[in-house]
Formats: sequence, C-alpha cells, structure tokens
Amino acid sequence: MHLHILGICGTFMGGIAVIARQAGHTVTGCDANVYPPMSTQLEAQGIRLIEGFGVEQLALEPDIWVVGNVVARGKQPLMEEILNRGLPYISGPQWLAENVLRDKWVLAAAGTHGKTTTASMLAWILEDCGLSPGYLIGGVPMNFGVSARLAGTSVPDSPFFVIEADEYDTAFFDKRSKFVHYRPRTAILNNLEYDHADIFPDLAAIETQFHHLVRTVPGNGLIVANGREESLDRVIQRGCWTPVERFGAQIPSPPGGEGTRVNRATASDPASFPLPSPPPEGEGAPRWRAETVSASAFDVHLGDSLQGRVEWSLQGEHNRMNALAAIAAARHAGVPSKDACAALGRFENVKRRMELRGERNGIKVFDDFAHHPTAIRLTLAGLRASVGGARILAVLEPRSNTMKLGVMKAQLADSLKDADHVFCYSGGIDWDAAGALAPLGEQASIHADLGELVEAIADAARPGDQVLVMSNGGFGGIHERLLRRLAE
Repeated sequence: MHLHILGICGTFMGGIAVIARQAGHTVTGCDANVYPPMSTQLEAQGIRLIEGFGVEQLALEPDIWVVGNVVARGKQPLMEEILNRGLPYISGPQWLAENVLRDKWVLAAAGTHGKTTTASMLAWILEDCGLSPGYLIGGVPMNFGVSARLAGTSVPDSPFFVIEADEYDTAFFDKRSKFVHYRPRTAILNNLEYDHADIFPDLAAIETQFHHLVRTVPGNGLIVANGREESLDRVIQRGCWTPVERFGAQIPSPPGGEGTRVNRATASDPASFPLPSPPPEGEGAPRWRAETVSASAFDVHLGDSLQGRVEWSLQGEHNRMNALAAIAAARHAGVPSKDACAALGRFENVKRRMELRGERNGIKVFDDFAHHPTAIRLTLAGLRASVGGARILAVLEPRSNTMKLGVMKAQLADSLKDADHVFCYSGGIDWDAAGALAPLGEQASIHADLGELVEAIADAARPGDQVLVMSNGGFGGIHERLLRRLAE
C-alpha cells in the first residue's frame, strides 16, 4: 500500500511514517517545514519528502492520504482537492489503531507532563527484559536512537506496543483526543493540568477526554494513576471498570506482591493475557512510592513491600514519579519490579530532556523540552538538586500554543524562581513578558531579538554556571549559537 502523509515532519506523524515503512508500505509525505533532523531521518528510511501542500502531489496517486492535525480546512490546497475529489483519507491515530495496534497489548502513557519520558522508560524496561516491544514516542529515546518501531525486533510476534498517548485532538475532522484510538490494556495517567488552551476551554474539558480514555481500558487491564492528582481522582470517579494502582501517594498501604509473568508462547493471543495481579482501587489497595536513598538512587515500594532499587543519573522528583509509573505498568505486562528497577539503571533518558548540548570555558549548556509552568518548575528543581549552589541561568522561549496565548503567564514567574537569572525570548508573543516576569525583579531580562538574547546570556555567564534552555521548538538554533559565543 502507498501512504502519503500530510504533516509528516511532526514527531507523531514522522513516527507513523517510520512504522509504515518498516511494515513494508510505500511512504511519501509533505509538510510546510521540511528540514533536518526529521527530514534526514525520514529520507534515510527511503521516504520521499515534499515541501508544502501543493495540489501537484495528487499525481502520486497513493492508496490512502494520512492526515495530521497540522492540516486545517481552507489552508492547504492539497487537502481541499482531496475533499473535492472524494479521495480516501484517514487520521494518523486511526491508521495506527487499525493497522498496527489491533491485537496488540498496548501500553499507553498519558499526562500533561512526562509522557514522553515515561513512555521511553517503559519501552526500555520491556526491551531490556527481552520483550521486544514496538513503540511510538514523541521524542527520541537515547537507548533506541529512533522515535518509533514495530514490535518484534528481536522476539517474533511480540504482543507489546508502547505509545505516548497525547490528549491533543486527532484531526480537523475528528476532534477527539488522539489517545481514544489506542484502546490500551495498560494505561498510565501520569498527571493532569490545564494545557492546550487553543483547543480546550478549561480543565474540565480535558478531564472529559481523559475519562473517554478510561472508558476504553478493559476490565482485565490496568490503570496506573498519579495518587497526588485531584484531577485524576475526578476522572476515575466519573466511572471506572478497570483495576487501578496509584503511585506517588504519601501514606503507605498494605504490602503487595509481584505480578504474573507473561507466557510468551501464547502472549500474541489477547485472550491469553494474564489478569492483573493488583486488586481494584480501594482503601486496601497497595500504592507505589519512592524512597530517596541518595541523589542518584531511590528504593521502590509497593505498599510496605520493597520492590527494588533504582540507581541512575536522572534528576528530580518528577523523574522518580515517571519511573514509578513505568515500573507499575511493566509489572502488569509481566516484568518483575526488581528487573524493571535494574533496567532503569541502564536508561539513558530522552533527547531534549536535560540533554547536555556542550560545555565551553566551564559553562554547561542544557536543552530541555519544558514549556508548561509546572514542567519548568520541576525541571529547574531537579537541576537545582543536582548542582547545589551553582548558578543556574534559565533561558525560556514561550512557544507552545498555550504559552503564546498568555493563558499561563501569571504562573510563569513562580515557576522560574529556582533560577539565579532568567532570560526570556519575547519574539512571537503578543503579551507583556516583562510584566509577567516583573515579580522576579532584576533576576529576569526580556529580549525580542535572538542575537541580543545570545549576547546577554554570554555576557552574564561565568565558569561553573549551568545554562538551561527550555523550549518545545528549535529556538532558532540558540544552543549552537550560544556555545560558539561562549567559546570566544
């Protein structure tokens, strides 16, 4: 089959392209911004890319047009002509569900923050423990080097597929959240806050979408939910027909035991999937928690029962929470917790999650995807715990749709308080960044010109500083520009 993917350079649609190509399909695609690294990754897979959405692409005559949510009515001539001619089209999530996820044990990681990291941890645990999962993740796990692949790379007919479950809408013709298409057997609800102000009017609207996801999880599945989130409590209280395990709760509960191992001989048959070992959520249900041992180690408990110790290089409580969720989900798939803990000791994180981009004259420059106030706060807190009293220079681009709208500008100053100095790029936003960051006083500076921003950071930086760049986009190549300037 020949698929032509509209919006192919987005992380999700690019992942679908890679998986479709691995499955033996002919894949081509187009996007408004065809440039490295996604363009080179896709071309290396033998996927032809076309710049723009011109109607001349109709001459390709694919069997199906796969439409990403970047496509909107009235903006792309190609899509308008596909509709005019009555040609077959489908959304990316629906194509994935019908052609890849059907008959798979899907493990989905959902949440406002951390779903990329948690999905990467989970995929790596299953891989390290010999289960050879497929996966599609909105980032590049360093243990794998690619953002997506089919299941069964080393174990034929592996039933497992890990997916980052995004709550953003599916396509212009399907306004449901992407994750309702995936029908997971194991679902992680990592957290839930207000975001995506361009499509959701309020938190209650997002909670409704999460409840739609809960409704798709079978009775012999498992929901792994953050025990600290009132929003997730509300979601589950609206109706839940699946056992629930909580993680991150403060009060220890009665002890629990190890899960059921998967019988690989029959695991490809969904009817043979083991029933979950944890009881349904209730007062006596055991809860997962992390007990810090050192800056680089923590013990994992299920109720009062010690499950194992994780020794790794990742920073911050948010990553410990991500790890608890991944361990619990992997246990449901048959991986003993002690093995999952050991696997996380070999986890190398995800590109653009506290990724060290370089060091010049004793000044380290990190890149992170944080763009929501909570993610910014947690990322800074993790770095602060790691570097102690060293100076942190936070560099922020408010680039997400929600941040561009200024919906969360009132929370921004508080989220940045762990930084010694804050540099904010105000290009592309139409709200008063200086006013929003005024509570930080002289600690913050605002720059509308990228070149001036680089100069200001370089002038302020001194040996021993940690420069943390936060954006969900390319930020004009600021990392390389800054490293060159610091080397002068």
